[in-house]
Amino acid sequence: MRDISARYRQSILGVFWAFLPPILTGLVFIILQSRKIVSFGETDIPYPVFALFGTTLWQLFTESLNSPMNSVRSARAMLAKINFPREALVVAAFYQMLYNLGIKLVILAGIFVYFGIQVTWGLMLAPLAILMLILLGMTLGLLLTPLGTLFTDVSSGLMFGIQLWFFVTPVVYPPPQAFPFSLIGTVNPVGPLLIGARDLATKGVLTNIEPFLIVSSLTLVGLFIAWLIYRTSLPIIIERMSA
Repeated sequence: MRDISARYRQSILGVFWAFLPPILTGLVFIILQSRKIVSFGETDIPYPVFALFGTTLWQLFTESLNSPMNSVRSARAMLAKINFPREALVVAAFYQMLYNLGIKLVILAGIFVYFGIQVTWGLMLAPLAILMLILLGMTLGLLLTPLGTLFTDVSSGLMFGIQLWFFVTPVVYPPPQAFPFSLIGTVNPVGPLLIGARDLATKGVLTNIEPFLIVSSLTLVGLFIAWLIYRTSLPIIIERMSA
């Protein structure tokens, strides 16, 4: 609660910053597509819905990717002086992501109402797919946290990598079918989860079930490994920060 309130305390727009980035990013690609400046091909749902859903889910993933590192960095002074369960920082970051998810669900609900998307039973499973997307981001973020806490280069490289990652993920365009570009939707771990969440929410079916289940399983295993690395490395990091 402290971190969430502090995030918007000195902001004029406040919580609207959680809404603006995915909506504005989606609008840019909607205009480019409508003006025929770029062509992403045909989509199974109206392209504005496709793009806005994709950019909203992508922002949720990038926030979850950055959340563990940001949580540990903001508590650096406290880590060196107070003895408390270090896992609390990761749990707090996860709770923040649940808060962000609630905000994103408001955006997605607004898209449903505005464009008249039919509600299906598959919609009930969409939050589970979105949760897996969050867990994937937090898993990768946990793996980067030990180095990212000590070296600012990791954060700078991550920002650059996220920008490139956006364009090789089917966020605003349908998954390519021709090889080797078809690997974008399978080898890229974000692809199956993002596509699955969008398909469940808008079409009610999971069209890429096998890649989705594989990435979900690997995410859960990776989260356990990342947690062990975090617990093992954090005392060493605290010692170096105190030196």
